[in-house]
Amino acid sequence: MTIEQTYRRKFPGSAERYARATMLFPSGVTHDGRSMFPFPLYIERSQGAYKWDVDDNRVIDFWSGHGALLLGHGHPAIVAAVQAQVARGTHYGACHDLELRWGELVQRLVPGAELVRFTASGTEATMLALRLARAFTRRPRIIRFAGHFHGWHELIMPGAEQEDPRAGIPAALVEALITLPTDIAAVEQTLAQRDDIAAVILEPSGATYGGAPLPDSFLRELRALTADREVLLICDEVVTGFRVAPGGVQQRAGVTADLTCLAKVLAGGLPGGAVAGRADILRHLAFGDADWNAQQKIRHYGTYNANPLSAAAGCAMLELVATGEPCATATLRCQQITSALNNVLDAKQVYNWTVYGDASVFHILVQSSVPVVPGDVPYQVPQAELKRGGDLRVLRMLRMALLNAGVDLMRGRSGFVSAAHSAADVAATVAAFEAALDALRAEGII
Repeated sequence: MTIEQTYRRKFPGSAERYARATMLFPSGVTHDGRSMFPFPLYIERSQGAYKWDVDDNRVIDFWSGHGALLLGHGHPAIVAAVQAQVARGTHYGACHDLELRWGELVQRLVPGAELVRFTASGTEATMLALRLARAFTRRPRIIRFAGHFHGWHELIMPGAEQEDPRAGIPAALVEALITLPTDIAAVEQTLAQRDDIAAVILEPSGATYGGAPLPDSFLRELRALTADREVLLICDEVVTGFRVAPGGVQQRAGVTADLTCLAKVLAGGLPGGAVAGRADILRHLAFGDADWNAQQKIRHYGTYNANPLSAAAGCAMLELVATGEPCATATLRCQQITSALNNVLDAKQVYNWTVYGDASVFHILVQSSVPVVPGDVPYQVPQAELKRGGDLRVLRMLRMALLNAGVDLMRGRSGFVSAAHSAADVAATVAAFEAALDALRAEGII
């Protein structure tokens, strides 16, 4: 039986639901990343490191709520906090004690978090940070790095992918962005030639969604350069915040950005984001006299900003993150997985594949167009190829083969490791990877 035949036979309930979904949603999905051939899985429940689909197949989960579930699914502390808050109310439309506690935890953990403003998502956080940067500096343009992802909105999306999607984006917004390679010399040259740059925004690890990890020295050099040129530095730690370390990549690198964007782990698996940073910049959200309110204040609303339910989950999450243990455990498990998968590739003589990553996030590159050996950090591979994971035909089959063997990687090639993943889960993941490679080889795919 082929990989696809096995997949269709193992997950019939998902096939049936996907047929219904195609009549409801564009391409049958509610998030681009969940689209897959021939159909995505439909999940019924989850616990710890596992999910069970509608056909009661258990899979080891490396989506981890798109990276939000550092503690895994259904952690007792978060479940208890959310259950208690549901009974009290989900939305007061008012200020409350939990927002104070949540904000104080962010202020305690995030470098330079003099003030905090909550949003409903990471995309909203980057939208607000860009608006704040322009208001504070009174300059129009933003430098972003090719391939870094900062949400789907039109203010920053061009440059996130090689395809440079511009459908529905006015040319004036595209012109307000300057997309550069992750090269300090390129940034230095651009800043020397222009006086209209409000900020530089980046994912400080550079490694999310398949990019090759940036050394911490890059962030330190960029911080020094932007400070010297009086240009703001925005660290988008939506993915890395509270995951790489309690204080994110900035803590690890010893750097303090002017503004930090947060989400995912921040809200403990519920919707929530934030912008944290310098008080003089976030002052543009504060009320003042009539002239200030008319000319300088940014009006910022948001029905679900700091809602009690997300705040309850976020507080429970960040109190555990503050110990440092969840980050350390997830990072250790990720290192074990990465090393073991590369050993499998080497033993099976699978060429031009490698497994790499940063902290508790790993990626698999399949059938690289540039020679690599298992364990290489693929700096020489074009970024667009890294972000799609290599050969899409092979990747599509690998994704199905891994699910057949009981492992669900994000988009079939990436893993957000949680503190709930055990040594036994590592061993099971390695065995599933071996089985998947054997299945690919049996069909002549590799």
